[in-house]
Amino acid sequence: MTLEKKKVLIVDDQNGIRVLLMEVFSSEGYNTFQASNGKLALEIVKSEAPDLVLLDMKIPGMDGLEILKHVKAIDRNIKVIMMTAYGELDMIKEATDLGALMHFTKPFDIDEMRIAVNMQLRGGNSTNRFAIGS
Repeated sequence: MTLEKKKVLIVDDQNGIRVLLMEVFSSEGYNTFQASNGKLALEIVKSEAPDLVLLDMKIPGMDGLEILKHVKAIDRNIKVIMMTAYGELDMIKEATDLGALMHFTKPFDIDEMRIAVNMQLRGGNSTNRFAIGS
């Protein structure tokens, strides 16, 4: 029995951040997808059913809260971690109320995010195969 690869969707309008996160989570063994806007993100959510979405709060067009509402409407079991370049506490609170698990403020520590995603997707009961910091 093989472990189904978990899927991570990265939604950010900044290409550099998407590329960095794609590299990090691909090397962690996840299937990674990326979207630069809300419309594309929701198409991927519908077609691929990601296990976790890393979602930027500030995206031109449809903002992160709007995307979060749609993601949760499609499948409330999808885990969402917000990313924000700003300390908008009211938006962060609203995101949490809408079901986001946590948020990272940019520039974030990539190792902290990697550990947080691994804990969410591997349920904290990581086996010895996944060494932290390897």
